[in-house]
Amino acid sequence: MTTIADSGEVGVNRFERLVQSVIDYAIYMLDPTGKVVSWNAGAQRFKGYREDEILGEHFSRFYTDADRAAGIPALALRTAEFDGRFEAEGWRVRKDGTHFWASVVIDPIRAPDGSLIGFAKVTRDLTDRRIADEALRRSEERFRLLVQSVTDYAIYMLDTDGRVASWNAGAERFKGYREDEILGEHFSRFYTEEDREAGIPRRALETATNQGRFEAEGWRVRKDGTRFWANVVIDPVRDSSGTLIGFAKVTRDLTERRQSQLALEQAQEAFFQSQKMEAIGQLTGGVAHDFNNLLAAIVGSLDLARRKMAAGADISRFIDNAMKAAERGATLTQRMLAFARKQELALERVDPVALVRGMAELLQRTIGGGVRIDTEFPLVVPHVHADPAQLELGLINLAVNARDAMPDGGRIVIAAREERVAPGGGLKPGDYVCLSVIDNGQGMDAETLARATEPFYTTKGVGKGTGLGLSMVHGFAEQCGGKLMLRSRVGRGRRPSSGFRCPRAMRPGTGPRRLPSSRRPPWISWWCWRSTTTRWCSPTPRRCSRMRGTAYSWHRRARPRSSC
Repeated sequence: MTTIADSGEVGVNRFERLVQSVIDYAIYMLDPTGKVVSWNAGAQRFKGYREDEILGEHFSRFYTDADRAAGIPALALRTAEFDGRFEAEGWRVRKDGTHFWASVVIDPIRAPDGSLIGFAKVTRDLTDRRIADEALRRSEERFRLLVQSVTDYAIYMLDTDGRVASWNAGAERFKGYREDEILGEHFSRFYTEEDREAGIPRRALETATNQGRFEAEGWRVRKDGTRFWANVVIDPVRDSSGTLIGFAKVTRDLTERRQSQLALEQAQEAFFQSQKMEAIGQLTGGVAHDFNNLLAAIVGSLDLARRKMAAGADISRFIDNAMKAAERGATLTQRMLAFARKQELALERVDPVALVRGMAELLQRTIGGGVRIDTEFPLVVPHVHADPAQLELGLINLAVNARDAMPDGGRIVIAAREERVAPGGGLKPGDYVCLSVIDNGQGMDAETLARATEPFYTTKGVGKGTGLGLSMVHGFAEQCGGKLMLRSRVGRGRRPSSGFRCPRAMRPGTGPRRLPSSRRPPWISWWCWRSTTTRWCSPTPRRCSRMRGTAYSWHRRARPRSSC
């Protein structure tokens, strides 16, 4: 309420100038009947009337027809007079008939004796705020409808203490609680007793607060006590100033997916077990068959020897046959041990080039005369850690397989090269030597290649192989820290037919070294080969060529030897 006291002309003028300078508020005075008796620039700006147009008019013209019919203007004056103040928001009408949203305050103005002499009315145009609020309300309503329409996810809000502040249809479907039952309850009731005792609900909110997100899968409990497997995501909700005001929680029921995953894992485990039993059956069947043949040869030879010995005949041939059969049994046992990686290996530093050259005659006798055997080695091949006897046996097995792939004869190449294996190459990163046995036979199809290292698997005829050769080489290479590799294509031979990597011997002084000029072969051509530490050059540097890890050729030349 405003009381008017006597004041000088100067004070009145100053007050009038103050009111007239305000343009963001309509500030004007009404007489006790509601007629306009003063007008300011803000009122003219909001309502569109000039002072000479509006003075003496009733303020109800600013109201809508519906408000005037409802008696709102008279109610506003009566409330201000008897309650000391009237305040409201609503639509008001400008001179041009357009509407704007206004905040209205009406205060009574009284004389010093308390008699009512009029009303002070202040109006503020809040149309922009109203539009923004309405847009926000519509957006929130759309979001509410969106969240409420989702039934495959439980989407709800928690306050900062973890109590449920909102609920959607998906949450009711998953958890079984109605909205009026769960609002205000702590979300930890959805966790199992073990999880609550372990403090998982509290840690979930702490993680979301400190790290910006919490996500996990686990068992959750419905209203009826049953459990379901859920994926849970909790995100913090902050206001514009960054203050935490709650959490958004999204839960998805993954029970069916988990059951399907468990069923798949059980099926895979059962399949693996069946494969293992099948492999064991093949192994035992193959071993029984081979040993039965060997025992038959031994028993037959000894039986014949006993008969011949009773007649006084020479039995040395039968004893030799029994010994050969026993040796074959010992060889089969060694191969099985190598395949199972149970054989004790005598690992030592081995020069692979010297080993291959030292077994040249053995290889040629084993392979026969219809197949040509060549070697391709760099000038220097690092030593390797391997069992020399098993390495020889492995090379013989690979060479025999290569020979059997060429029934009409052909060429076998035994090669070596140094390789560096990077991380992710299937072996421990480091330096290796790759020994390869290459043939130009008929090759293997993809199915045969995939099963080539299986024990007792063979494509040869009866009595032509045990099917353990490649399995033995595979086991030996793994025991040495290397790896067996097979590459082949039908009709194009195997390039390489087979090969395995052995770790280099990395002791000081055992790596590649450059020979002194007095020991260099006088007939090396001008081609050169380069490793990480060695380079051979011809007497003519401009014709020097580099060949990394490939085979090289030897060329005789008549030029005298000279150093690079």
